[in-house]
Amino acid sequence: MSRSNSLPPPPPPVEMRAWPDRESLLADRAKAMAELRRRSIDPMRLVLLWLTAAGFAVGWAFVVTMVETFDQEPDPFSVLFGAIVGALGLGCMIPTGLVVGFGVAHDAEIRQRLWQWTALDWEPARDARFGSPVLSLMWFIPSFLLCASGLWLSFAVPAGAKPGEDTVPEVMMLMGLGFIMWLTGLFGAAKAVSHYRWAVRLVAARSAAATAVGGAHR
Repeated sequence: MSRSNSLPPPPPPVEMRAWPDRESLLADRAKAMAELRRRSIDPMRLVLLWLTAAGFAVGWAFVVTMVETFDQEPDPFSVLFGAIVGALGLGCMIPTGLVVGFGVAHDAEIRQRLWQWTALDWEPARDARFGSPVLSLMWFIPSFLLCASGLWLSFAVPAGAKPGEDTVPEVMMLMGLGFIMWLTGLFGAAKAVSHYRWAVRLVAARSAAATAVGGAHR
């Protein structure tokens, strides 16, 4: 079974909905939203994101080592060593890059289905537990710091490089690591902001519901 198929399915079309009553609909909606939220912003997914980025960074370090080896008037042994190191680097970068790419597509699908289930109905009592501001902060704060550090590294290293003291491979290494940090942090921060926007919509729905109830009792 694929990861996509293991997700809660989107709500059925209007003409195919067969819930016996609204309570059944709300129960299925709450169950789907809880599972989708967990898959979207679970702290373990942040750990996995950082581990994947670390794997890509290790691959980048191998590739830069290959470049440095070829940059030093290589002999047959160093050429062989550089080729092996480069192959190891690509062996790390390609699968981890694919994992990140598939992860971005998977998260987009989760986000789409979460919004679809959210728009199906509203239920203030059950929706209140889905906001998860602590989880959003757990994603946003370290992701923002990582993103800012990577952005600084990407610009500070080439700006401060001194001819004759800093080699091209050294600059490549640090710039690449900064770029990886920046992208990883940006992805995590964007996920936190997306979840916050979704939570704000739930709060707005609860406020609208309270206003409607208050108006009905007047």
